[in-house]
Amino acid sequence: MSVARILAAKGSEVVTIPPHRTLQEVAALLVERGIGAAIVSNSAGEIMGIVSERDIVRAVGLVGGAVLNTAVSAHMTSKIATTEPGEAVDAVMEIMTNGRFRHLPVIDNSRLVGVVSIGDIVKYRLEAMESDQRAMRDYITTA
Repeated sequence: MSVARILAAKGSEVVTIPPHRTLQEVAALLVERGIGAAIVSNSAGEIMGIVSERDIVRAVGLVGGAVLNTAVSAHMTSKIATTEPGEAVDAVMEIMTNGRFRHLPVIDNSRLVGVVSIGDIVKYRLEAMESDQRAMRDYITTA
């Protein structure tokens, strides 16, 4: 299965935030949307980075609560890995595991078309395992 199939199932909506917004604003956005990360992009729609719950917690832990009033751009992860819609899910899982991150932007023809999370990958893997088990049971019972 490819990343494109995951996006087809979950949708391709991407939550973005401008770099000048505060950590408090992005935290509220993450809570409101029930997500773990937002893409930081400029007015031209170019990806500048990603800010996750982990980035927010790290900033608060290092600086204290006052850091919530600072710009997202000061605390975002600016060097981010990306993937393409045609990438195999197993390859994406390896990228995320090796990089120790939970969200991966999906780029198609230089355009942001979605984000896959480790939760999306786990859901796919569980569904695949259940499908394999059903097929094995069906094979055994009809043999």
